[in-house]
Amino acid sequence: MNIVMTTLFGLEALVSEELQDLGYEKAQITVTDGQVVLEAGAGTALAAARLNVQLRTAERVLVQLAQYEAKDFDSFFDRAKELPWEDWIDRGSVINVNGYSRKSALFGIPACQSLLKKAIVTRLATAYGLGSGSRVMEDPTRGIIRIQFGIVNDRVTIMVDTSGDGLHKRGYRPLRHEAPLKETLAAALVRLSMFRPRSPEALFDPFCGSGTIPIEAALAAYCIAPGLNRPFAGERWSLVGKAAFDEARQEARDQVLQGSKQDVFIFGSDLSPQAAALSAENARVAGVGDYIRFRSQDITTLKLAELKQWTGHESLLVIGNPPYGERLLDQEAAQAIYEATCDLLIPRGHLADGIRLSLLTPDTEFEQIAGRPADKRRKLYNGMIRCMMYHYFKHH
Repeated sequence: MNIVMTTLFGLEALVSEELQDLGYEKAQITVTDGQVVLEAGAGTALAAARLNVQLRTAERVLVQLAQYEAKDFDSFFDRAKELPWEDWIDRGSVINVNGYSRKSALFGIPACQSLLKKAIVTRLATAYGLGSGSRVMEDPTRGIIRIQFGIVNDRVTIMVDTSGDGLHKRGYRPLRHEAPLKETLAAALVRLSMFRPRSPEALFDPFCGSGTIPIEAALAAYCIAPGLNRPFAGERWSLVGKAAFDEARQEARDQVLQGSKQDVFIFGSDLSPQAAALSAENARVAGVGDYIRFRSQDITTLKLAELKQWTGHESLLVIGNPPYGERLLDQEAAQAIYEATCDLLIPRGHLADGIRLSLLTPDTEFEQIAGRPADKRRKLYNGMIRCMMYHYFKHH
């Protein structure tokens, strides 16, 4: 079977890289907009469990059940009814269906949802020896099976969601900051910035909010799988199952590196003392509290010498998602933060010695504020807000 990972737009290549890091061959992987598909072969159950536990930048893990052509409701229904749903859906489970359609004759999503649910129930009723038109019992205590369909160019793909809650819900951030950065996107920022753990270079986030970027950096640095301590929908039903997740978690535990309180190379600060304290608590819950230092700091008054003294490092990778007008601040206040950041790290358009900078912002004029073009840029989305990630690493 194929396994489908949904992603934020712009992060597909990172998910592909992660799959290869886990030992899968590039030939097994297909990348499309917002999706990465893995040909898992016979090891689908363990692979699905492993990817749920290990992937840092994917949004969901789905198992592909079928693909077929359908240009009318009859063929859509009939082909769906032929599928062996009784092999995939445990008796009594609640069946939820949703989906999407693009460039296809079938574009009425509610009608397709109803038809697919009817096809599944009809097949199950027959398999259970129930009469024609019978309903099958759905008991929420037995679990929820989320079936998703996609219809693109008249080709139907039917999948089952093995994740449950989205993979960005790691479980370490029950305490919410006002405008949190999604954990999967934070992990992507760290990876895109080419963070090098245990090198002479420390990582610093001057706008840490709830601590997501430093925490994701620490999880990656110590090879702590992001899904190690959370439940998944696929554990509750036989298509994947608890045994596969137990094995995947044990694999992940065996990979964890031990750190030292004396070897801290990840730092975060925020203007708000409450945010800095929140970050420290979230890091503790994530199991990386000993490996990160947080403090309250106003970026507009920070001096580079003071920053290097606090971190104990002359080389710093600064990664940040500064507050901006569409989320937290008015445009004028956001502009002042950009200017202070550039004065500190890119004074007069020259990147300060020992500094690499990666900032995610929707501000299209950031490079003008910085006084020089970015050395590299990448379009990403923070929620529904189109952003650019600006990388500065060349010292002219």
